[in-house]
Amino acid sequence: MTSSSKLESDQPLTPAGRLFLRPEINQIIHCVIGLQNSIDVDSIKSQIADSVMIQHPRFSSLLVRDPNGVEYWRRTSIDVDRHVIVVADPVSDDGTGNENAVNDYLADLSTSSTMDMNKPLWEIHLLLAHNCFIFRIHHALGDGISLMSLFLTCCRRADDPNALPTIVSDSKTARKSRRQSWAEELPKMLLELLMTVWFSFLFVGEFILRALWVSDRKTPISGGDGVELWPRKVATAKFAVEDMKAVKNAVSNATINDVLFSVIGAGLSRYLEHRQPNSLKGLRLTGVAMINLREQPGLQDLADMMKGNNESRWGNKLGILLLPVYYHKKTSNPLQYLKRTKKMIDRKKRSFESYFSYGIGKFVMSWLGAKVACILNYRIMCNTSFTISNVIGPKEEISVGGNPITYIRATSTSLPHAITMHMMSYAGRADMQILVAKDIIPDPEFLAECFENALFEMKTAATTLNVK
Repeated sequence: MTSSSKLESDQPLTPAGRLFLRPEINQIIHCVIGLQNSIDVDSIKSQIADSVMIQHPRFSSLLVRDPNGVEYWRRTSIDVDRHVIVVADPVSDDGTGNENAVNDYLADLSTSSTMDMNKPLWEIHLLLAHNCFIFRIHHALGDGISLMSLFLTCCRRADDPNALPTIVSDSKTARKSRRQSWAEELPKMLLELLMTVWFSFLFVGEFILRALWVSDRKTPISGGDGVELWPRKVATAKFAVEDMKAVKNAVSNATINDVLFSVIGAGLSRYLEHRQPNSLKGLRLTGVAMINLREQPGLQDLADMMKGNNESRWGNKLGILLLPVYYHKKTSNPLQYLKRTKKMIDRKKRSFESYFSYGIGKFVMSWLGAKVACILNYRIMCNTSFTISNVIGPKEEISVGGNPITYIRATSTSLPHAITMHMMSYAGRADMQILVAKDIIPDPEFLAECFENALFEMKTAATTLNVK
């Protein structure tokens, strides 16, 4: 193949992909898959070699740079043995259980391990002693929705080995069937437009200020410049989806994301009381929430994503919402906090903040370069307190290579935040991986308990309300 023909086959990286490759951010996704039975290494390699994943253009391409430093994807052949890393012995000798040992392994990967640029940017670590594997994928290849949609094509339903997992996305609110006259509709439309403009003005303005100089007050969980290089610890908070639904149903029109962020706010309040009990009045923390901007929420059909449809295409289609958390004391009715959280998130949804963040990021990357875009994103991270994301996984139990999957969890490499949280649901459970800078937050297990207790208190309140 000639040099010119190679050049024609190269595909440029998206602006978001270039941003994730910057050394200051350099985001790698770690997806942990627990298995019921022991791992057959040869079988796993064979399944990878025959999978749709190997045929995917991003998973079969090298990252290359031209003389001007512009990155491209270049198709190459795949040597599965170079991508599969077999760890036969236990990853920890200190007597901790499987979960803690795997979390410690993830913590080490989050700061000490980069991707080999001489091969496509993914690898699979088989932890044989712990019956799990870690799928490491560079974020430049795609976001959580893209990657999980691809992974599901390699799986089968546990109750039907020949059937693919069901792709279920969040349904959109149905339109009212009753037609209303223009006289009835016009005032509502004008009010909705005015609220959208107002909230967009407020929240986009705050977003710009956060990228420049406005910062959260320093607390025991604050990160900052250079914190992404500090050693990490990982803990897991475990929730039942039914419990979250019970809380959601107790407040009119609430969503699972409303419940999740209420749990985050309540859990952080309890944790900060433990760490700094006497100086929390009026405290506000700000979280960076990663939002899927595709028209259809939730997981997507891979075939649809690969068609290049602008609304659901493969890649990184993420916006940012800055979500405030206010310290609050324990109350007799924790559902009040859910109501306040829902009100705040509803206002955010009415604004164009997430679309602005996506659009301005794309503009800056395209016209001012990756370095300037990275500086702005890095400053937002340094001026806020934590990151939160939530990916909806399969609702049914599934298997890979005939081996039933027991859990699916996700985390990533470190950021300037001292705490990042990634929740992943699977078959009625929702596990949130909490990645912390251990010199700032030495007890992430206690923080996980604070989150679990917060949901329990809300569920108890919801149950009591239903009984009445």
